[in-house]
Parts: sequence; C-alpha cells; structure tokens
Amino acid sequence: MKIREVRTWVLRHELPEAEVFGSSKGWHTARQALVVEILTEDGLTGFGEAYGPPAVNRTLIDELYAPRLVGKDALEHAVIWEDLYTTFRDYGRKGWPVAAISAIDIALWDLKGKALGQPVFRLLGGPFRSQVRAYATGLYRHRVADNAVALVREAEAYAAEGFRAMKMKVGFGLDEDARNVGAVRAAIGSDRLLAMDANHAYDAGQAIRLGRKVEAYDLAWFEEPVVPEDLDGYCQVKAALRIPISGGETEYARWGFRELCARRAVDILQPDLCGCGGFTEAWRIAALASASSVTVYPHVWGTAVAAAPARDVCGRTLVRARPHAEPAARPARPQPAQARRRHRRRADGAGPRPRARPHRARALPRVSADTLEGKARIPGGRASLFFREPLGSRRGRGAWQHHRQL
Repeated sequence: MKIREVRTWVLRHELPEAEVFGSSKGWHTARQALVVEILTEDGLTGFGEAYGPPAVNRTLIDELYAPRLVGKDALEHAVIWEDLYTTFRDYGRKGWPVAAISAIDIALWDLKGKALGQPVFRLLGGPFRSQVRAYATGLYRHRVADNAVALVREAEAYAAEGFRAMKMKVGFGLDEDARNVGAVRAAIGSDRLLAMDANHAYDAGQAIRLGRKVEAYDLAWFEEPVVPEDLDGYCQVKAALRIPISGGETEYARWGFRELCARRAVDILQPDLCGCGGFTEAWRIAALASASSVTVYPHVWGTAVAAAPARDVCGRTLVRARPHAEPAARPARPQPAQARRRHRRRADGAGPRPRARPHRARALPRVSADTLEGKARIPGGRASLFFREPLGSRRGRGAWQHHRQL
C-alpha cells in the first residue's frame, strides 16, 4: 500500500471578543490546527493532527517529511517513524518536528485500520474497557469583572449537563486561584471530581503554597504546576503535597518521558498523541509508565482528529486503580440518565457509534466524550470536526466526515 501524496490543511477560527479565553500563558484569540491527509495508490486516505501552531508544522511536513514519504509502504509505520526522527534528530528531538511526525503517524495508523477493516484500538491489542468517563475541560479565564462568578456559572452548567468531573485553569496568582477553586468546589459539591491546571505558571515554591491553600478541596490532580524543564521542581512539589501531580503534555518522544517515569516525578502522565509521536511512540511511553507504576491519562488539545486517537489509547491502556484515579478506573456510581449520557461506548459493534451532531458550539464534545480529555465545549469556539466512524474505519469518507472552520 504505497503512499501517493501527503496533504496538509490549516484550520483556523478567529474568536469573537466575547469568546476570547485565557490561561496562565495569555489570551487565546483564535483556535487553529493542522490536519494531515495521506493518500495511497489504493485510494485510501488517512488523517492525523499535529500539536501546536500549524504554520511551522505545515512547513516541516510539506518541505521535509512529505518527500520522504511518497512511495513508502503506509503499513510500515514504525520504519517511517524511525526514518523521520533519526534523519532530523540533530535539530528535531522535541517540539514541532516531533509534533509533525505525530500527525503523520496517526494518519498511517488510520490507513492501516482502513486497509485491515479494523479500528485502531483493536490493532493495538484490544480494549481493556468499553467506556471511559469524560471530564469537562473549560473554566478558563474570561474578560469579565468577576471571574469567580463566571466560573461558578460555567461549572454549574457542566454539572447540569451530567458531567461528574471537570478541570479548571489556575495560574493567575495564589490568592485568586485559591478563591476560584473554592468557589467552583462549593458550586459543584464534594461528590464531583475537580482538577486544576496551572499550565506551568509557577515555580516549585509557589506551586506548593497554592497546593496547600487548596488541599482541603479534594482535588483529583494538579496539572503542570511548574515548567516542564524543571524535573526537580516536579519532584519537590509531588513530595510536598497530598494532591496527585500530573504533567507531560509538552514532552516529546520516549526520551522526554523517560526521567518523568524513572524518577516518578508525576502521579499521572499526560502524553498528547498529536505531540509525543503518535500511536507508535505513545505505546512506548505507556510501557515506560507501566514499568514505573505511573498512571496514563492522554492529553487532548485540538479537533476531533486529535480526540479520536486519545479515545483509542484510553480504551487500550491499562489504567491502574488508585484512590485518585479517574472514574474510568473506579467502580461506577449509580447516576441519573442525563449523567449516563456522558459515557460513550467504543465503536466496536457492541454499542452505539459516536454520531455527528448539529452545527453548534457543543457538537464536538459530544463526539469526544469517551476520551479522558473530552471537552465539554471548545472555549469560545465553534464546532470543528465531526466523526461518524472511529479511526481506521472504512465507512464514510474516512477520519473526518464533516468540517467547519475551527
């Protein structure tokens, strides 16, 4: 199954002022992504997505990677991965070069599934679970007079939709963060899982101070408390707090995750398949985590093309049960019918397939709600890519079925 052509698609949506949202890294005024399409001589197409701003990823793929792919066997994903990585190793061990490889690798696995008539999770060895519970990612900073009030309203809306878990942003100052976390916890009650994400806003001392301010709120995890380069800082924060520590979304390839696992610098490892190296490398990273008894929750930031690989890995990765584990690793509590709709069965014939929703701002989350990083909504965003079939399906037009501007 020879590769005939590689295409890149930049998706971009400028956010209206009312939908601009912020994290500790600054204000987000647009949503954008790079989707890669690989076509074979057999007429099959595979799709993948690259983590990060798309312009550089597109240049890397169009000018450096695509010429090396044409004529190669699309089924030889491991050979192609090593060729791209080792050829450009001297200046491409992290960041955009690995993210671009990730998009290609995901597209190759998509092609393999279509060629063999199997979803990718089955090609990875079969699912350990048929359902995972999504948490609502949102609760960003907005340009309003009182963010605590706005966060409470948003959290209550997620709870009303049936979400039993959610994650909020921090990194805006210790006192403001503590006030916001307390307000959200009070709004959603003690029976819902709540996590916080600092996007590496603090140094170790500040992160520890924040953690101690909010420990009473029973947080599921504290994500990226310090910069990813500060491995000692991660270890210091983890040793000082009772809150589980997570990180890894900005690490790349197995070597980037090796010390995180070996030193048990985190309780929860969060590789992003669109950045860490795709399915091929994520499976190696999961093995490192397993050997170090570290839980893996895949990270997602992007379109439904990014969400689908995370869903496949969620189904395949053996998540260890532990007191702070995601609900997927715990016995399920009885839930009302509305809450049960937040579960999605895997598309393996045993249950309903993810289905496309009408064009509206919340269409994507309902498709990606069977990933651990399923989005309750794209903050300020529009519907982007909708799936009718899992990656690897022959039915429909392939990995993406319908698109609008992101």
